[in-house]
Parts: sequence; structure tokens; C-alpha cells
Amino acid sequence: VQLQASGGGLVQAGGSLKLSCAASGGTRSRYAMGWFRQSPGKEREFVAAINWNGGMPVYGDSVKGRFTISKDNAGSTVYLQMNSLTPEDTAVYYCAAAETYNTITRRPSHINSWGQGTLVTVSS
Repeated sequence: VQLQASGGGLVQAGGSLKLSCAASGGTRSRYAMGWFRQSPGKEREFVAAINWNGGMPVYGDSVKGRFTISKDNAGSTVYLQMNSLTPEDTAVYYCAAAETYNTITRRPSHINSWGQGTLVTVSS
């Protein structure tokens, strides 16, 4: 499956951004999907995941209560609504898709489908 992410940009601390990731070309109609992020010099960090049917949203500790993951009705686009952004949220955000929810949440090294990354910069 091919993933196309969009929505990154520059925002001031305390602001909001909404990322989108559209899936296409896969053999399945719906996939479990998620978001990860990586800052320079840091390891990739899990941000959020959602099951193929839009259920079971889960978040990394650093974004709980501020970020919301969701899917459109067709299940082919995943969104990440990011509120109360801080400079620590500055990173390249990558969307991912997998056949199983556990792959996104427990075995990210097994993820085969990644978006191209979209840069989020939060200024102080």
C-alpha cells in the first residue's frame, strides 16, 4: 500500500495542526494505521495508532490528551489532530500502515508501508 502524508508546517507553541495520510493501491480495503515521529538525533517515537475499522485508538505517553487519531469513513485516510503543540513536538512525522494493529503498536520494525514524512516545526 502507498501512503501520502500531508499537513505539516510551522506553528507557534500552543497552536494546532492536522496531519493527513491517504492510503492507496493496497490489496486490502482497510489497514491498521499509525503515526510515528523522529527528531534529529533521536530515535523514532510512536505517536498514535488506530485499528482498520477506526477503533482502538492508542497514544504515546508524550502526546496523550493533546493528539487525536481518526480515520475517514472509507478507512483509507488517517488523520492526526495535534493540539497544544510544544517545541518538543517538532519532528518529521511518518504515517504507517499494516495488516494488523499489533504490527503498528508492538512490532513497528515489521511495518512495510511508510509515508514520505511531513515536517512539523513548533516555534517557541
